[in-house]
Amino acid sequence: MKPRFIRFAGVAGALTLALAVTGCSGSGSASGSGAAGKASITFWGWAPGYEEAVKAFNAGHPDIEVTYQTVQPGAKGGYQKMLNAVKAGNAPCLAQVGYETMPSFAAQGALEDVAEHAAPSKSDYQSAAWNAVSLGSAVYGAPVDTGPMALFYNKKLFDSLGLEPPATWAEYREAGKKIHASDPKRFLSSPYLDYDYAGLAWQAGADWFGVDNDAWKVSMASAENKKVADYWQGLVEDGVISSAPMYDQAWYTGLGNGNIATVVGAVWQAGVIKGGAKQGAGQWAVAPMPQWEKGDKKVGNAGGSATAVLKGCKNTAAAWEFAHWLSTDKDAFGKLIEKASLYPAAGDLLYLPQLKADPYFGGQQIYDVFATASPDVDPEWTWGPLMPSTVADLNDGLGKAWTGKGTIAQALDHAQDTTLTEMRKQGLATAP
Repeated sequence: MKPRFIRFAGVAGALTLALAVTGCSGSGSASGSGAAGKASITFWGWAPGYEEAVKAFNAGHPDIEVTYQTVQPGAKGGYQKMLNAVKAGNAPCLAQVGYETMPSFAAQGALEDVAEHAAPSKSDYQSAAWNAVSLGSAVYGAPVDTGPMALFYNKKLFDSLGLEPPATWAEYREAGKKIHASDPKRFLSSPYLDYDYAGLAWQAGADWFGVDNDAWKVSMASAENKKVADYWQGLVEDGVISSAPMYDQAWYTGLGNGNIATVVGAVWQAGVIKGGAKQGAGQWAVAPMPQWEKGDKKVGNAGGSATAVLKGCKNTAAAWEFAHWLSTDKDAFGKLIEKASLYPAAGDLLYLPQLKADPYFGGQQIYDVFATASPDVDPEWTWGPLMPSTVADLNDGLGKAWTGKGTIAQALDHAQDTTLTEMRKQGLATAP
């Protein structure tokens, strides 16, 4: 099939973008109408708790039957399986897709516009989450969860050194020096990679992608991004950054024994820290993300996903009904918090009883910090159309930079160059 073009507005609503894509409409999804006119749709995902949610929905919706099928997490094969199914014309109606991957699916013609069903529900969701599933007037799914960021810190250690949670990045740097000076084994956490690092840029207004005169603009090497890169490079040069890779056993050990004193991370990091660093129970707390300018209230985001409607779905009304229910039903989402530590994209769910004080964090109601932060996430952040390859190239450079083999700024330059090359290779319009 010849390449076709889709045209959609940029996330700010003022720009339009023409993309050459190679997606095919296919023969349609197997999800459609079941016996006696009953709507039948299939949903692919991997999050714990989704299967139970589907059972609860089916029990309360006799006119719609949802079949849940577990697939590998997106980056581990799930996304490719979905794209292959779309090309073959036998994709499910619904699939779990990370926000960062939605533009990639759109660029490949793999998503179905459900705006006619979804538009009235826009106000149910946080702005940044809604923008992550919509392109211009098109809506491609329901936001499920978000990843607003904050500062996780070892309160016991901070108190012992007379330190307060830093309100600014300048204060964070000074705190790092004092922590390391107190014991050469003590550090700040890193190395941040891919979407964790993106959240740091997001907060600073250091965009990675945008649109300019109907073409993709890549700005990973911009002055704003260099500011963020140079700041973290400075912490590397200060010697206050831990060499333990995030999510490595050495990282968990450092969190547990106090040798890694901070993590700047998304809300879901609470479950990661709690589960992997049990020795630190009662020692950790959460504070707002440090700011570039004192008094600001800007927040980055790392993570979040949607229930996307895939191309060829025959019953988009039923697909949207389930997707919206999954994201907004209090009982169903409460169980997703318990099972998968998901943090709701729906504004009315930010104070669910499952988001309660946790003894691990000294009894602090940490989710109040994230509920306050969520509205301050910039809704205009744009992901690019080739994020899997973009972050692979970025991670290669970041991994070297954190160990002193190159710089973070060089990693961003490299990722921008390789992304632009691949965009042009695939026929995507790019701005100078």
